[in-house]
Amino acid sequence: MGQSTFPVPSTGSSTSTVLPVNASSVILDGSLTSASTYTTTVNGNGGIAYLTATDNAATITVGGTAYSVPANTVVASKAFGASTSVTVAASGYAQTAPATFTASTMSSADGWSAVCFGNGKFVAVAQSSTSSAYSTDGINWTASTMPNSDIWCGVAYGLIGATNYYVAVQASSLTDGAYSTNGTTWNASTMPSASAWRGVAFGNGYFVAVQSSATTAGAYSTDGSTWTASTMPSSTTWRAVTYGNGYFVAVGSTTTAGAYSTNGTTWTASTMPTTYWFGVGYGNGTFVAVVNGSTTGAYSTNGTSWTASTMPSSSAWNGVTYGNGYFVAVATTSANVAAYSTNGITWTASTMPSSSNWRAVTYGNGKFVAVQASGTTAGAYFAQTIAMPVNFGIYAGPTTIN
Repeated sequence: MGQSTFPVPSTGSSTSTVLPVNASSVILDGSLTSASTYTTTVNGNGGIAYLTATDNAATITVGGTAYSVPANTVVASKAFGASTSVTVAASGYAQTAPATFTASTMSSADGWSAVCFGNGKFVAVAQSSTSSAYSTDGINWTASTMPNSDIWCGVAYGLIGATNYYVAVQASSLTDGAYSTNGTTWNASTMPSASAWRGVAFGNGYFVAVQSSATTAGAYSTDGSTWTASTMPSSTTWRAVTYGNGYFVAVGSTTTAGAYSTNGTTWTASTMPTTYWFGVGYGNGTFVAVVNGSTTGAYSTNGTSWTASTMPSSSAWNGVTYGNGYFVAVATTSANVAAYSTNGITWTASTMPSSSNWRAVTYGNGKFVAVQASGTTAGAYFAQTIAMPVNFGIYAGPTTIN
């Protein structure tokens, strides 16, 4: 009285010959990638069928009748017989190229320096002020307040246990830190040393911070509020850190020094292709780093050894992120320039809505969101269109899925 599991292919779509228990229809399965619809022929038995969608909602059309099927629910169809056309249209976010960003308005005219996404919120922090902001859609922003007036330069989100944490660090060469459990109200924390903390990332239960004070100081936290000192492999101006595939990866600006760590507490040195690295990100099995002031970029499949790549222009590349098939980098030069890449190696120029000194970019809920450091209210976003992978089924078994 149950249902067989859907055998999901790695790419494309397929029709499975696996039958549900005590049923005479077939199960469809698929992962819609670049396509937004999938059509096939189903041989019904003259009775109704049950339509189901997992992961994301779908519209399933059976013999010309369309049914809206929410995620993880079952919807009964009309009766149908042999050789009935069935079309599945997915709901979600497609892999559309982030070529042109749209302007948005920040909550105040501050030097917005960092942005992250987590638990349904975009959160941004500003330099040389107590300003911060949050948004549920990446377009409309609401002001919030940091516990101190500092040069807030990094912000990251992480889930520790059942608690959501947003963590911010500053480059004022102080011990100030900040954390929030809702992205709107902030609390003060204390870093382990008075340093210009520039970057922060979350992974594997740890927040990890790096600094640009040209020392070996590092820091990690297991609760988002209390920090412990760690030691970087060299005294360089560490500018950014990210997490992916079991590794924390950090880059610096004044030397070719890089670093990686499997636990965020003990670091090993690596070597970058050149100097002046300002941003690093991870996605789809690849680490990507960008340089402030040249066409040089870099990528790594393991976080330990790096290969040079070429950006589309000689710009002050400052931030890079990954989302739904694309890396996106933004620059702080006085031009409306950005770039995107599907592999972190080959890059294409994209366009920002203004020349507003774009400092950071993140991805969440189907949008790339960027902030700027020019002291204006300018923000930017790119919303991906609807059509994302969905697993779906049509079967003549019971309404309860076991």
